[in-house]
Amino acid sequence: MDRTILHSDMNCFYASVEMLHHPEFGCRPLAVGGDPEARHGIVLTANYPAKRRGVKTGMALWQARQVCPELIFVPPRMDLYLRFSRMAREIYSEYTDLQEPFGIDEAWLDVTQSVSAVGDGMHIAREISARVKRELGLTVSVGVSWNKIFAKFGSDYRKPDAITEITRENYRDLVWNAPAPDLLYVGRATSRKLASLGIRTVGELAKAAPDFLCAHFGKMGYILWVFANGNDETPVCLEHAAAPIKSIGNSTTTPRDLNDDFDVEMVFYLLAESVAARLRENHFVGTGIGISVRDNGLYCFTRQKKLSTPTNISDEIARGAMDLFRKNYDWSSPIRSVGVRVSDLIPDEYCYQLDLFTDPSRREKQLKADAAMETLRRRYGHDCVQRARMYMDTGLSGLDAKADDHMNHPHSYFERGNRVVKNGKREDGREES
Repeated sequence: MDRTILHSDMNCFYASVEMLHHPEFGCRPLAVGGDPEARHGIVLTANYPAKRRGVKTGMALWQARQVCPELIFVPPRMDLYLRFSRMAREIYSEYTDLQEPFGIDEAWLDVTQSVSAVGDGMHIAREISARVKRELGLTVSVGVSWNKIFAKFGSDYRKPDAITEITRENYRDLVWNAPAPDLLYVGRATSRKLASLGIRTVGELAKAAPDFLCAHFGKMGYILWVFANGNDETPVCLEHAAAPIKSIGNSTTTPRDLNDDFDVEMVFYLLAESVAARLRENHFVGTGIGISVRDNGLYCFTRQKKLSTPTNISDEIARGAMDLFRKNYDWSSPIRSVGVRVSDLIPDEYCYQLDLFTDPSRREKQLKADAAMETLRRRYGHDCVQRARMYMDTGLSGLDAKADDHMNHPHSYFERGNRVVKNGKREDGREES
């Protein structure tokens, strides 16, 4: 028997919550983002009047202002959005405990066991839509299908405040005739490569030979073929099930352009302190250091390397990040944003081999200094203790990179592995998120 899977997506979530709290804005274009004066951040979401004017999620604030001069910016309030997200999931939980979030505003629901008691998938979707509207003042788009991928397609098919059912009888008309990028995980680069191979619709992707796709895309080619054919059998995880942490990182758009190595090093140290503190909170050390860099021409790149010794020490993380930066950037343009990430995590109680050039006593002192600084900041605030270099530019160093109110970590579909069918047998694949 087929499962009954719902995918519920709250429409323009952040902006919709803000409009509830700002009735004075009426139907004017509104976007949730950072501080436009400090240039901190990007558009996280925009309401439909703003979207009709060309404002898009992920757009830099200055770009959004260019396409819509009358756009109203409001800063994000993650505590408020999380509260509404929790209230929505309380509604979902009355229908199933198989509830898997896909970010703060989306979730898959496996309501197979509720069908006999409550009604079919469309009936449950209508109930959820009506309750979210009545109890929270928000709208949702819901997709109903027998697998997660087509349920997600259904929630994206019509917006806002719509319900779309993808069945075994209609999926060839609805899904296969859609452009390939409408399928989950067919991004811009994959779409361009598919187009170069003559594959422009989901149906053409479904009819392509799996071996041909694997030759061009590796294992992901086979996974996309499975998605297009509706053969994905990935289960909806139990409510509150947590995926393992694979890396810890932080990034920021700076209040001004970074013009030299000293500027970049200052921000790297701020981010490294945040990353190191999170590593210690989660009892990890890591052997992989990665950076992301975007200049003011919006050129972006990422680089990573292995460390000889696992670390959760801020100085070692920052030095590793600067080493990567110096080797990979020629200062052709000023820098607009940077990020630091530590990966290849292992528990901090594991034993590991030090190299000949590591001074254990010095590392122990650095670790204690980091811990003491974090304790002081928790008690007296972030600015109570700082490195001397931070006083060279208090505007640039004023960022509290560890503040939780601007952190949001969307989930990857592959965090818990994906289950697909091959030659009548199940096969578990796993990708890095």
